[in-house]
Amino acid sequence: MTNITRRTAGVRALLLGASALLVALSAPASAEKIENPVAVFSGLDKITGRIIAFDVYIGETVQFGALQVTPRQCNTRPQTETPQTTAFVEVDEITLDNEVRRIFTGWMFAASPGLHAVEHAVYDVWLTDCKQASTVAPPENYSGPPISEEAAAGDDPLAGTAPKLGAGEVIPRLKPEP
Repeated sequence: MTNITRRTAGVRALLLGASALLVALSAPASAEKIENPVAVFSGLDKITGRIIAFDVYIGETVQFGALQVTPRQCNTRPQTETPQTTAFVEVDEITLDNEVRRIFTGWMFAASPGLHAVEHAVYDVWLTDCKQASTVAPPENYSGPPISEEAAAGDDPLAGTAPKLGAGEVIPRLKPEP
């Protein structure tokens, strides 16, 4: 190994070490997370080509076509930090034999819907946001994170609007699990 090769290798190692140190120093020690009571999903019906947005409270199960969507946790970060919206979700499919079959359990990331969406033969579901309140009333016996009073009164600009549905179309709400 020549002196130039050794120097080049040494400079590379020094640069790699310095860049790793810069990344470590610039990253927050522990990113603060905000637990939200409402997860916002979008769903695609591949037969009709329609996409609808729907709000689901933590622990509530909502049926979208043949899928039952249940968010267990929905987190965001403060506006002063890098955006990261995540939700832990369970999705079940109701088969033609009326059996319920779990097809997805895991984390969804709003920033990467293509990576962690539920892709079903007829329906797709993905996370779009988490928020503090919804225009949809919470289910009976709701026990998730606290709902923002300001947002519930419609004062929260992040609360959004009710899903746009067609005439006579309703997102059915299911009883929360005990």
